Amino acid sequence: MPKYSGSIRSLIFVMAAILLVVLVSNTAIGTTNIPPLLTAKIIYSNMLEWIEGTVSGIGSLIGSSFDASDLLSSISPDRTWSDGQEKIIMGIRLPRVLLSALVGAALATAGCTMQGLLKNPLADPYIIGMSSGAALGAAIGFTLLLPIQLISFLVASVTIFVVYNISKIGGKVPVDTLLLAGIAVGFFLSALTSFFLFFSESLHQIIYWMMGGFWNASWDKVKITVIIVFAGIALSYRHSWNLNVMLLGEEQAQSLGVNIESVKKQILVISALITAAAVSVSGIIGFVGLIIPHIMRNIIGPDHRVLLPASTLMGAIFLVISDTFARTFPTKVQILLESNDTLLFQLILERIGSLQGVDLPVGIVTALFGAPFFVYLLRKRRKNLYA
Repeated sequence: MPKYSGSIRSLIFVMAAILLVVLVSNTAIGTTNIPPLLTAKIIYSNMLEWIEGTVSGIGSLIGSSFDASDLLSSISPDRTWSDGQEKIIMGIRLPRVLLSALVGAALATAGCTMQGLLKNPLADPYIIGMSSGAALGAAIGFTLLLPIQLISFLVASVTIFVVYNISKIGGKVPVDTLLLAGIAVGFFLSALTSFFLFFSESLHQIIYWMMGGFWNASWDKVKITVIIVFAGIALSYRHSWNLNVMLLGEEQAQSLGVNIESVKKQILVISALITAAAVSVSGIIGFVGLIIPHIMRNIIGPDHRVLLPASTLMGAIFLVISDTFARTFPTKVQILLESNDTLLFQLILERIGSLQGVDLPVGIVTALFGAPFFVYLLRKRRKNLYA
């Protein structure tokens, strides 16, 4: 283990604690002000109820009469909140916050593995056409009235297999060929998406989906996404050492016993699946998989054993904060405009109408942060980044 493993391990624990605080605090933020401490109590109480129901269900299956209600009631907080507050937290805000955390973690993890595999800090999960595949799936779903999440996931998943087989040469997949195949397939799928946009009666819905957002977050989407994302992240962590060795070069990695082509295929499939799972519930959210792994690499170094979990946690934190900004910014702008009596502000307010209840697409927020950082990468890219 590296000498700094102790400090890095502490950093990971600190980031995990920060993520927990961010989840609770951002769940408390909204048009209806609910204190963070009360929000934490509501979440904690519902967790205890879920544990009690799970234990009772398991007990009935195995024929046990163990009753956990007395034990859990002793550690349950006093109910000092209303039913309306509980419904807002548990039914509306918490599923959205958790879904944004899952998507951020998935995109950052996929971006980190893709950058390590391609040895390129400008790579992201969408570089081999997955975003185009997801967009085409959404367009098909909206046009033909099919399940959007399922069709988007399937088309995005199929895209990676098409790109992989196109780029395969003699049983191997050269990186340059993979990138070019991804670009070509991406343009082709974008053309098909434009075709559906031209004939679709759901033009507004498709465009809104392609901007990225969590307007339709629900517990069902959280349950489906968490299984795929957690499994994909765990499998990605298993390749940490392989990614470290591959940074030395494919010949060196092969001499150390790494099956290069098998590792490439597994990493591509894992990255594609978690990206497809994320995009299918959120739409296309750019730059998370690009900027988060690069920032964390500059902070803690290129060791994927710590870089991957750090990127996962930071991606979740970043997207939760971005989504909170996206859902609260329009309301704040509305208040600012209404509180200002100048002619210019009143003309703007009259022009845009009411912003109450309107959410800014989170893809716009991440692009506002990511695009300038992408330009910075292009101009300040260091040759020894992966040294």
